[in-house]
Amino acid sequence: MDAILYVIALVITGIIAGFASGMIGVGGCFIMVPVQYWLLVSEGLPSTLAIRVAFGTGIAVTLPTVMSSAFGHHRRGAVDWQAAVPMGIAGACGAVTGGTIATLLPGQTLKTFFAVLVILMGVRMVWDVKECVACPPRQSLLVFLFLGFCIGNITGLAGVGGGVVLIPILVILLHYPVHTAVGTSSACLIFSSAGAVATYLWHGLGVSGLPPFSIGYIDLLQWAILAGTTIPLSVLGVRYAHQCPTCILRYVFAGVMFVVGVLMLVTG
Repeated sequence: MDAILYVIALVITGIIAGFASGMIGVGGCFIMVPVQYWLLVSEGLPSTLAIRVAFGTGIAVTLPTVMSSAFGHHRRGAVDWQAAVPMGIAGACGAVTGGTIATLLPGQTLKTFFAVLVILMGVRMVWDVKECVACPPRQSLLVFLFLGFCIGNITGLAGVGGGVVLIPILVILLHYPVHTAVGTSSACLIFSSAGAVATYLWHGLGVSGLPPFSIGYIDLLQWAILAGTTIPLSVLGVRYAHQCPTCILRYVFAGVMFVVGVLMLVTG
């Protein structure tokens, strides 16, 4: 593939992923991972290596994004650190577990798991979550640890943040206000994303056939382009979040998730 087209594809992907992250609070891995995978395969990388690099690089892009998001929510008092810290620590452990498993599984298995998860995320996107205003948040250390470990496993195994799963659980089952759930989820994902990044970096060291400028399963070239567009666009997305009909955006991105998931299932 021509180098200019390669860069343009990543820039457009970063714009979409960043805007989605800022507008509706979802991570952009649902679009970053497939595009990275297809680009790497088009360059001749074996599918198993391509999907692992896509996972590792995608979650590495997510890390600074959730850090920025969590800091913004913290400034507004919308992070419950008593929940975020234990969930995050357990999430980091889960991410190491999931990431280690991902480095052992065949590429086709990982691709199928990711595709199914993205389709389910699309279904979740059109599911309107209602918060219980009269109910106080439930606090349980064991529940926090269990949730964190499960979300961390998803992060490590599929290269996605997991906030789209964690937020409705915090709102529906633990009665958190939506804004606090989003902020707490972002803070938790700092830990699990960091654990996943470290795992993909470590297990990829010494692996032959990786793209140039890679550290482990993290492609620094792709990371620089995606992070350089995703982070500023997420800030712009937040700015315009209240100026567009959120329900329409949710349906649009849900449709994109469904199409991406199906394409990942049917393509090589």
